[in-house]
Amino acid sequence: MTLALGGATLTVGPGIGLSGWPGLAGTAPLFQLICDGDCIDGSSVQPAGMPGQQRQHDRHQVSVPLRHASGLAITVHLASYAGGALLESWLEVRNTGDAVRRISRIDSFVADLDRAAPLVSWFTGAWGLEFEPQQARLRSDEHWIAQSRSGRSSHGDQPWCAIDGGPGVLAVAVAWSGNWAIRLEPHATTHRLSAGIHDWAFFVDLAPGEQFEAPAVVIAGAPDLNAASQAFADAGRRHWYPHSPLADRLPVEWNHWWSYEDKTLDDAVFRENAVAAARLGIEVCTLDAGWFGPGGDATGWYARRGDWDLVDAGRFPAGIRAVSDAVHALGMAFGLWCEIEGLGTAARLAVAQPELVARRDAAPLGYVCLGSQAGRDWAFATLDRLITSYRCDWIKLDFNLDPGAGCNRTDHGHGAGDGLYRHYRGYYALLDVIRARHPHVVLENCSSGGLRIDLGIARHTHMAFQSDPDWPEHSLSLFWGGTTLLAPEALLHWGFCEWAHTQHRCQTFDPGDPALTPTRLDYYTRISMLRRFGFSQRLPNLPAWVAQRYAQHIAAYRQHVRRLMPHSTVRRLDPQPLREGRGCRWAGIHYAHATSGEHLLAVFRLPGGEPTRHYRLHGIVRDQMYRLTWLADDRHQLLPGAVLADGLQFTEIAEEGSALILIEPLAS
Repeated sequence: MTLALGGATLTVGPGIGLSGWPGLAGTAPLFQLICDGDCIDGSSVQPAGMPGQQRQHDRHQVSVPLRHASGLAITVHLASYAGGALLESWLEVRNTGDAVRRISRIDSFVADLDRAAPLVSWFTGAWGLEFEPQQARLRSDEHWIAQSRSGRSSHGDQPWCAIDGGPGVLAVAVAWSGNWAIRLEPHATTHRLSAGIHDWAFFVDLAPGEQFEAPAVVIAGAPDLNAASQAFADAGRRHWYPHSPLADRLPVEWNHWWSYEDKTLDDAVFRENAVAAARLGIEVCTLDAGWFGPGGDATGWYARRGDWDLVDAGRFPAGIRAVSDAVHALGMAFGLWCEIEGLGTAARLAVAQPELVARRDAAPLGYVCLGSQAGRDWAFATLDRLITSYRCDWIKLDFNLDPGAGCNRTDHGHGAGDGLYRHYRGYYALLDVIRARHPHVVLENCSSGGLRIDLGIARHTHMAFQSDPDWPEHSLSLFWGGTTLLAPEALLHWGFCEWAHTQHRCQTFDPGDPALTPTRLDYYTRISMLRRFGFSQRLPNLPAWVAQRYAQHIAAYRQHVRRLMPHSTVRRLDPQPLREGRGCRWAGIHYAHATSGEHLLAVFRLPGGEPTRHYRLHGIVRDQMYRLTWLADDRHQLLPGAVLADGLQFTEIAEEGSALILIEPLAS
């Protein structure tokens, strides 16, 4: 039996294989797993019924039931998106036998490349070093692996890679927030690709009748990296990303953290900033860590995580609801930080409810195990109470530790080898039920900045916070890397922040610095405006000219940028800018609206950038007249499409200078 799937052909029985996908050779074995030490893949199974098919807009899913002599029933799910440019693969495995079966490895996608000596690009990730690019051209006998074994998807390597070396690019992503692996191993004259949940410290024992669903792997075949990135973005927008009225508005946010942390924060400080935020046009005020706990001691917020029922009365004598009400009275939404998974060493919760604690070999791991029903029930009740009692519109969900291999308690409803897997399935379920119960609430994904960014959690939260640091070249590098996997509106980063208490050699921004110029301030601010953006600064202390300029940028973002962003293709016009003066020293970003014919061009000249840069734009109609408006600047220009299509030359942008240009077609 053969089935068309996108531009590929799925062949079923005996065995299962996929052919005709760009970048892949012949008929792929599609999947593999290790059961009781034996390898089972697409060549060793038999059909177990007719495939099911579902179609929704540009999504076509085929579900193929298979059986194996071991007694495992395996359902292979394949879904094509975006006119066949994107393919998603995942497995369900059920034990139909009468004995326990142990699965110790499961790759949701396996295929052979159609090219020798592939060029592989990927990113590593660490705190303040997210999306650091790596590249290698593999010899025919060379093994390669990208992976995370930290327990957080992007602390280690980012769960994505791009494979070049022939016509087009093959991009691969694991849609999972825990440990994962993408491997390229020598096979015949090329390399075999396999991807899925990591087999390190993992196994699942399936009792008779039990079922396991493996995380999905998504691949994109495209002419170039921009096109592959757009395929991921299109599928996310149409099928994966959650929505809510506030989230869809892409509101501008202020968060208290870097300017005050838990050192100088109190009720009066927060309210004073909220008043200033409202004047600037900011729409969300978020209370970060420092609001909870008993107060009055030097223990600190990190050790108190878990005691979300306690409010620091010394800082907030009227309570958090009073702060929320004050923000709402100013016409803004109220956000609250909560590390619902985290469990500090001084938290009362660990003593009062020891059954919630994730442990490995009896040692506490510092988090609540959501693989247990008790953990999920507690987490839901806690978040539900916080949202309801404090009238929260936005929850910033953080996770500031590496769970490693995860919990191996066997009294939690999971086994000794699948605790981390069950934790993340439980976390996803928690996020879904919170969104169902509170559909107006925005859920922000944060994990020590950007150490848990992946296509798994992107289906359950509204955005991913990209990194704690935000100095300009770092932020540009993050945007470049982040948009290989996610649409810009699925990313959040703040403008260059004012770090008042934590020392970082690159976080030197001082809005009161006499040497600060409008050109540099624009450069700092526009970088964050490429995606969801906000501020973490002492707003009441801003010099008047800085506050006025921020208000102009916020107005431009609200009127134009966020209107275009979710409906536009995005093209990175330069190679990735890198930290420490490395990489490309210009950054051009081009948004092209899908239907209106409007374009938005952002241009940045980094320190060390050559004096001139030429950018050619895609999608310009040559016989159309266009109006160019430099946003937040008093500059306009009319250009024929024939001139604009040949590109724009930038010769007057200074180092640490920028331009944000709206390009509109004029009615004929």
